[in-house]
Amino acid sequence: MDSVYTRQIIPIYRQSLLEARKTGDYSKPDKYVESIKSFQKKFGSEVLPSDRKIKAEIALNKYDIFRTLYRYYLILGVLLMVVVIARIFRDSKIIKGLIYGIIGIIIITFIMHTAGLIIRWYVSGHAPWSDAYESMIYVAWITLGMGLALGRKSDLTIAATTFVAAIILFFAHENWTDPAIANLQPVLDSYWVLIHVSIIVGSYGPFFVGCILGVIALILMIMTTGSNKKKMDLAIKELTIINEMALTIGLVMLTIGNFLGGMWANESWGRYWGWDPKETWALVSIMVYAFVIHMRLVPGLRGKWLYNFISVIAVYSILMTYFGVNFYLKGLHSYASGDKVITPNSVYYSIMFAIVLGGVSYWKYKKHYKKS
Repeated sequence: MDSVYTRQIIPIYRQSLLEARKTGDYSKPDKYVESIKSFQKKFGSEVLPSDRKIKAEIALNKYDIFRTLYRYYLILGVLLMVVVIARIFRDSKIIKGLIYGIIGIIIITFIMHTAGLIIRWYVSGHAPWSDAYESMIYVAWITLGMGLALGRKSDLTIAATTFVAAIILFFAHENWTDPAIANLQPVLDSYWVLIHVSIIVGSYGPFFVGCILGVIALILMIMTTGSNKKKMDLAIKELTIINEMALTIGLVMLTIGNFLGGMWANESWGRYWGWDPKETWALVSIMVYAFVIHMRLVPGLRGKWLYNFISVIAVYSILMTYFGVNFYLKGLHSYASGDKVITPNSVYYSIMFAIVLGGVSYWKYKKHYKKS
């Protein structure tokens, strides 16, 4: 009966739309829409979304909260960073007040981001980190949340994480991701999505925080002169300490998430570990960041420059775990893979930027900080 009705109503509805476009009278198409609605309510009420969910999804699409937040985060992050760096050179009550005002707006936007995730969770019926798009808006939320938590006494940390959240949301809305709310894949319809995925994907946030803090620390090294050395040294030490805290939190979360993934794998596939590309690269990332965290225990690897530079380079292992495995390697975890292999030019630009930044900052570090 369903197939007969559908086969009849859809062509009639399309034809009425074509005629309505010419005449401007949409009364007939509206009647057919009402007929379809009545049919759905009568025979599909068990799976049909409620009116509240439909209104919530329409509002979510109308306001496009995450795309809008990308612009706000970018403006606020850059503005706060400029003002905070300006305070290093010249402190005043006006600058302090401006900083407090910008941070207040950032907190408001973070609350809006949180509300957007909650609404998406309500509409979809599953946790909002189940595909490529959702995981990116979730990582952006975790990144900024981590920045606000760690940056209570470091305005530079809040500025940096706000900027990173903007970059993540920008890539989330590129044409290779699909923001549509879809049904959950059967293999992901498990309580482990709430536990394993939330922890292991959430760990990427602290790693991105560590990366951007490393970048800013290296930039401050380049900006160091004889007259501002004391203030710059204090800011760099502050960023390095927070960087280490962020990477430690990320490493703990990634390790726990990997163990929990093994438990889910045993339930789904009957084995705890199978050297799947995603599993393997998660292990590689754990080893990379374990090395970064413990570098300070090796006499020849101590130093603020080396730690911050390696924290920038190490994030590429996370990018490979997060994106690269899905696009370049085939495995059981490629739920969010695209239909073609892509390598954005921004990847090559970022590598060139990291190399140049590392070289110039090392030269300045040797000049001003090596002896200290």
